[in-house]
Order: sequence, then structure tokens, then C-alpha cells
Amino acid sequence: MDFTLQILVGLATVTLLGLGTMSMFAPRRMVKNFAIEPVGTAGLSTIRSVIGGLFITSVALLIFGLLTGQTLGFVVVALLLGIVAFGRIVGIVADGFDKAVIPPLVVELVIITVLMTAYVQLPTLLPI
Repeated sequence: MDFTLQILVGLATVTLLGLGTMSMFAPRRMVKNFAIEPVGTAGLSTIRSVIGGLFITSVALLIFGLLTGQTLGFVVVALLLGIVAFGRIVGIVADGFDKAVIPPLVVELVIITVLMTAYVQLPTLLPI
């Protein structure tokens, strides 16, 4: 079970790495994925910095947890994604339902479940 959870966290890490890398280094390609339109250079900068930065920071926390056994970072990433998912739900309530919101919401909820399960079940090493 531990190995399976590590693999699942690894898959989540690769997913977030792909999104973060694309956001940071090819923000124009992410416009369709995020259903947003950047306004000029400042808009592209926002995709790179805010979206890319949050994804890549999440990747760093997950890699740190996988390599050191300090899995509290899994909770931090789950919390970030939980707030993102909550924002999607607020959007559905405030703006109306759009089926395009469901796939990313499901992915976020699955990753949250994986990370929280891994946090609870994987042995945590004591700080060095």
C-alpha cells in the first residue's frame, strides 16, 4: 500500500509539474486549458507567476515529501487544491453550471484524496 500511495503521489506530482512548466514557460498554450484570456504582457506574467508558481511550489513540496518522508507538505498542497476546488464550486453557484468545470474539479478532488490518504497512511520520518 505504501508503494502504491507513493506512485499515486508521484503521478500527481508529474501532473502538477506539467501544468506548472507549461504555465511558467508556455503561458499562451495554457490559455485554453484555463479558459482565461491574458491581457497583454501583464496577463502572461500573471499566468507564469501566479498559476505556474503555485503549481511548481506544489511540486517542490510533494518531491520534498517523497524524498524525505516529511509528508506535511502533502497537506499543504491538498489545502491549496481544496481552496481551488472550493472556488470552482463557488463559481458554479455564483455564475451557473458549465460542464467544462467538472473535469478539473474531479482531478483536484482525486489529488486531494490521494495526498491526504498518503499523509495519513505513509510512515512519517522524524525531522533530522
